[in-house]
Amino acid sequence: MDYNNKLVLAPMVRVGTLPLRLLAADYGADITYGEEIIDHKFVKCERRVNVAEYQREREREREPSTTSRNSYIFFQYCSEHIGSTDFIEKGTENVVFRTCNEERNRVVFQIGTSDAVRALTAAQMVCKDVAAIDINMGCPKSFSISGGMGAALLTKPELIHDILTTLKRNLDTPVTCKIRLLKSSQDTVELARRIEKTGVSALAVHGRRVADRPRDPAKWSEIADVVAALSIPVIANGDIFEYDDFQSIKDATGASSVMVARGALWNASIFSPKGKVSQEDVKRKYIRKSILWDNDIKSTKHTLKEMIMHYSSLELPEGKAVIKSESLADLAQLYGEEKYYKFVHEKRLLANGSR
Repeated sequence: MDYNNKLVLAPMVRVGTLPLRLLAADYGADITYGEEIIDHKFVKCERRVNVAEYQREREREREPSTTSRNSYIFFQYCSEHIGSTDFIEKGTENVVFRTCNEERNRVVFQIGTSDAVRALTAAQMVCKDVAAIDINMGCPKSFSISGGMGAALLTKPELIHDILTTLKRNLDTPVTCKIRLLKSSQDTVELARRIEKTGVSALAVHGRRVADRPRDPAKWSEIADVVAALSIPVIANGDIFEYDDFQSIKDATGASSVMVARGALWNASIFSPKGKVSQEDVKRKYIRKSILWDNDIKSTKHTLKEMIMHYSSLELPEGKAVIKSESLADLAQLYGEEKYYKFVHEKRLLANGSR
């Protein structure tokens, strides 16, 4: 995995599932992080490959009515006919992590952990299906900190060393981590140097402290201090809302690559050098990917609501309709993708009948 001059989709809880990752990649993201997965939960999963063979033309998402037959989606499903690799919570059908060959060389699996052995167990389960393993050391949410994970690790350099060196010794897959700023720039630099000595391939730095809120400006100058102190690639994160911001933060910090969270959630086409497309186009494309990959309806609705709230309100008709929707079919109807949903659904039924 090359971490130089890359545009990166940040890990985002509840929204960083397969459809958004693939959508971001379509618009130009080079590396896409999945949402943080807690090791306690992941080690209780079983791996399920949902594809023997399936073929898709590059123009797979055009409407059947406007595309020649040779450009249709041609599914040859086995098992669940999705074409994915899933990690399923044992005893349930709950998909904890879904990926596919299409993103194999760019998807990063982020682990929430407070234990080196458990982190390694989780990483070994998934390392052959992803491009890299990342340890979350920046999440400020109470559920993460209370479990000794996320930003709680920032004050435990010995545990950080134990986790990262354990992964490095036992995995061939690249290992990275993502941190926040500490109380002082000097403290952040000292921690970053200790992390570098573990042999990680790169370090992502969110330019805010644990107590900072999203409305507080990201401190690019303190990211620059980390960059100046390290020899490994640093991925800068914070306040990227337009394509031009990618270059601005690189110029200000000297970072090797740039990571974006909210800016990509609100409009994934932020990664496109051609400029953003309309949010309506982005939402429709997101719906298509959610249908194609059979994304969880709760996750799909949550992501759409986050998109809507930035530009509009959930109290308006669109927001109310999303909240009311109970299935991907309902969302397909809302966004004018009934033909696409019907096409995919019929192909799955046909595959079922041909087994």
